Amino acid sequence: MTRVRHPYLDHPSPLLPFAHRGGTANGLENTAAAFRRAAAAGYRYFETDVHTTADGALVAFHDATLDRVTDVSGRIRDLPWAAVREARVAGTEPLPLFADLLEEFPDARWNVDLKTESALLPLVDLIREADAWDRVCVGSFTEARVARAQRLAGPRLATSYGVRGVLGLRLRSLGIPAALRAGAVAAQVPERQGGIPVVDRRFVREAHARGLQVHVWTVNDPARMNALLDLGVDGIMTDRLETLRAVLTERGVWS
Repeated sequence: MTRVRHPYLDHPSPLLPFAHRGGTANGLENTAAAFRRAAAAGYRYFETDVHTTADGALVAFHDATLDRVTDVSGRIRDLPWAAVREARVAGTEPLPLFADLLEEFPDARWNVDLKTESALLPLVDLIREADAWDRVCVGSFTEARVARAQRLAGPRLATSYGVRGVLGLRLRSLGIPAALRAGAVAAQVPERQGGIPVVDRRFVREAHARGLQVHVWTVNDPARMNALLDLGVDGIMTDRLETLRAVLTERGVWS
């Protein structure tokens, strides 16, 4: 595990266990009910995503549309919050505002995937208003988007690399020169991308040499969890909360 370079990463165990979308195994992803279940299971780190509605409400939800997991259809950005709040995940649970999640879970740390450009300013403003600098890490597949968030907020904001940053880090791990954005605290990556390995011992070593933690998503198989832990990764995001907890407990690193 690399050194802690931001309060967001300060955790009593040497491995950060993330509840991916609160844990999706029960079908209630990105709902307050899912995050309550994760908290009850002992998780402190939650992963979520944010979109904005047509009237600017910052909603914790993964997809651009409501169609896949709710009883309502339509694009979130085209609907007012009054309509979106009526949708139910798995027919039972409402979509939460991210501000409400921050308030309900004051001891949680949030890894937030910034899904759209329109969510950037509302998210940064919310973190500032809630003084949640130590509780939120902002990421995005789009490197330029998360770089803009970092410029707006300054060094108080924890950020992870987007795709371009991860590619640069991977190239450097192979001895190939590549530019890297300064200021990120973590590389959050899939184990493989398009059949090509991303995380190996060289990648982890390169990240740690630059003071970056490596968080891997989304890992649900215990054998893969153990293999990644053997490589020295610093965090694992999972849908299967009990599985990861059992692996970490067996290794003596669950706190």
